[in-house]
Amino acid sequence: MSASAMKVVGSADALEPSCCQSAASALEIVRDGVITGEGPTTSGRVHFSRVLDADDAAWCARILTSAAVDAQPVSRAEAEVLFAINEAATERKDDGRFEDLLAKAIAHHAASASGLPVPPRHVALSAETQIESWAPANARGVRTDVLEWVARQLRGARPDNKALMAMVATFVGVTVLPLAKLPSMIDIGM
Repeated sequence: MSASAMKVVGSADALEPSCCQSAASALEIVRDGVITGEGPTTSGRVHFSRVLDADDAAWCARILTSAAVDAQPVSRAEAEVLFAINEAATERKDDGRFEDLLAKAIAHHAASASGLPVPPRHVALSAETQIESWAPANARGVRTDVLEWVARQLRGARPDNKALMAMVATFVGVTVLPLAKLPSMIDIGM
């Protein structure tokens, strides 16, 4: 993350989470910055409305892996805000980092909400960690209500998030994908 992005004017405390709920609130500040191009996460740099850049993705990673929440599973509230950020950004300039972070955070939430073991966030959400190294390879053991929640979220998700769709296809199972997205899933595997 650039030095200018680390300088937060007015909301520094809001961007240092103390629990999963405050992490979700901090992610909402990032979402607002992506939507408007203004705010504490965009100060000191040029940021266009509806663009998600590398600094935005780094803010999300920093919030999600802060010491206060690192040992806790990604919460549903955090996951929902990540989906909102995904939808808010109509243009990406982050070299795929947010896409990777989103897929891993959703897998982390889905697995933990189903009672499956998950590594600490700093491991699971790291760009260097392959999702296959810790996420279940199929839907066995994942609670039905969690699968349904993921399916509902995907109905509004951008179809071009290949990392998220691949994670869902392997971890959660193709059965939860809306039928309209199945043709695009065929391309992912090839």
